[in-house]
Formats: sequence, structure tokens, C-alpha cells
Amino acid sequence: MLVKVCGMRDTENIRELDEKVQPDLMGMIFYPKSSRYVADAATIPSTKAAKVGVFVNTPVAEIVAKVNAFGLAYVQLHGDEDVAFVEELKKQSPADLIKVFRVTAEVDWSYLKCFEPYVAYFLFDTETKGYGGSGRQFNWELLGKYPLQKPFLLSGGIQEESVVEIQQLQQKQPKMAGVDINSKFELHSAFKDVNKVARFVTALQ
Repeated sequence: MLVKVCGMRDTENIRELDEKVQPDLMGMIFYPKSSRYVADAATIPSTKAAKVGVFVNTPVAEIVAKVNAFGLAYVQLHGDEDVAFVEELKKQSPADLIKVFRVTAEVDWSYLKCFEPYVAYFLFDTETKGYGGSGRQFNWELLGKYPLQKPFLLSGGIQEESVVEIQQLQQKQPKMAGVDINSKFELHSAFKDVNKVARFVTALQ
């Protein structure tokens, strides 16, 4: 199961996590309103983990510039980007795309299907006014009925104690490719408890 650790910014914290835990994906947030906003490429070291840039309603040209400056392997779209936007970004960006959908009481699978030709993964997170980062879990049972072919990542309020529930969901829904963790593993904003992440990853795998 893939593990993405998001909201990273501190140079030494990134290096320690990359060395001791070796997550598959390392996420940096490029949304200026986020407390985990990354402003300077110099603070982000090279990593064995693939780098993911998280964007919210950002122009295509700005995203492509960040992809090149930070060496991003993935672009995660966490805003209200429509299919036309994602198609255009796919044409211009060398990075693979992850499209986030914020879940409420139900999911419009037919709408998601329109994005399938352009993305590597979908990611499901909890609906908030602030585009994620709520630390709250949505009803994961909704994903048991996932009807699409594209694999997805699970996010939203995941913590150490979530391991069994995550494993049970993957057994029901093999299209779940991995998890995206953030706030429940922080000592403070944009700084992860490496030992806590390590325990979680060991239990999950």
C-alpha cells in the first residue's frame, strides 16, 4: 500500500522521514492560505520519495513552473478544477496528476469518470470550507462502492488507530492504492513526528 506523507516543509524533518520511514510520496502544499505553505524551493531537499505538489485553483502556467522548480513527480489538484483544466494541465505538465474530491454524504461517480483519462490517481478527502486539512474522517464506507478503474488514495483524519479500518476497506475495495496522512501525525504545523509515522507505516504494511 502506498503511503503519502503530506504537508512537509522543514528540511531536516523531510530528510529524516525520507531516510527512516521511506514513504512512497512526499507532499508539499503550494496553497498560500495553508499553514503548511511552501514558498521557497531551497528548503526542500532531494528525496527518494516522489515529490507531490498540492495546488488549489492555481493557473496552469504557475503549476508547471513549480513542477520544474521543485522537481515534482505528481501534481495534486485539491480545488475546484474542472475536466477542461485537468486536460490542459496534462498536456503541459510532465508530472502525473492526482485529482482530489472532497466527500460529503455521497459521491457522483459519473462526474469522476470524466477525469479518468487524465489522472494517475483520485484522492478522497473530507469536505471542508478550507480545502482539506480538517483532521476529520468522512464515511469511508462510501468508497466500498467505488465503480471506476483508476486507483485511488484515501485521506481525511487518518491516524495511528486507523490501520485496521484501512486494511478492511482495501480488502473490500482493491482499487484503493494507498493512504495520504498529515495532521494527525504532526508535532506542529508542517513538522511530522517521524517515530509516529514509522509505527503507522510498519503496522499498515
